[in-house]
Order: sequence, then C-alpha cells, then structure tokens
Amino acid sequence: MAEAQRTLVLIKPDAVQRELVGEIVGRFERKGLKTVGMKMTNLDEATLTEHYGHLKDKPFFGDLKKFMMQTPVIAMVLEGYDIIEVVRVIVGATNPRKADAGTIRSDLSMNVPSNIIHASDSLEASATEIKRFFKDDELFTYEMLTDKFHFGEGV
Repeated sequence: MAEAQRTLVLIKPDAVQRELVGEIVGRFERKGLKTVGMKMTNLDEATLTEHYGHLKDKPFFGDLKKFMMQTPVIAMVLEGYDIIEVVRVIVGATNPRKADAGTIRSDLSMNVPSNIIHASDSLEASATEIKRFFKDDELFTYEMLTDKFHFGEGV
C-alpha cells in the first residue's frame, strides 16, 4: 500500500477576516485528511519573500506581502494518500472565477490574491514549505480510528 504524504496549507488573511476557517478545515476533515500540524501565526517579510520568491519580479509582489501580513494566517499540515493532488482538487484553481464548482476557492472567493488559501503544488515544494512554517516538534504522528474507513483495512 502507498505511504501517506504531507502537504502545507495556509488559510490566508481574507479567510480569517471572513471567519471561514472552520468551513475550510471542515472540508479537509470530511474528505478524511488528517491534520498533523496547525497553528495561527503572523508572517513576516522575510518569510514571505522566501515563500513567494518566485513572484518577486511581479508588480504585485509588494501588495501580496502586505496582504499576507495584515492579519495572522492559519498554517496547517495535512496527511493522506496522493495528498498534493487531493488537496489541490479540494482547493480549486488559483483564480476562483475559473475554479470548478464545489471547490473552496469557487465557493468562497472571487479574486486573486484574496483566494483565501494556499496549497503546496508538489511534494518537493511541500517538504520545503512545511519546514519553512513548522518546527519538527510542531508536527504529530498518530493513528486515527477512522483511518481504516477512509483508506481501507490495510492501513
């Protein structure tokens, strides 16, 4: 059987302001993804410059950093099988107006950067991003009684 993988999710300031954290977390829980790390944190300029470094030459880079620093965010690490693909399907396209109906972004947002959530786009990025936002002792490994119902008896 495949091994469970981990990914980073950031619930952005617009979702915090709109009190959508519970709705968003609930969607991942209902899918059967395991939360192995979660915290509310303020992001600083250095962390955001590193995290969004691939966008540093874009004209909106400064506004993006300002947006992400306006309130705390919720940082989460989720665990499950094919986690990157599964989470990105639940989250939806970066542009909420082009996201599939039923996704978090389609249902709860209308524009970029106020698309309420960030999700890692690859296992490599996920590993880097998790280390950026979480210390090892902030992540947990545990068995859930429902694992066998979500993933099958061989878990």
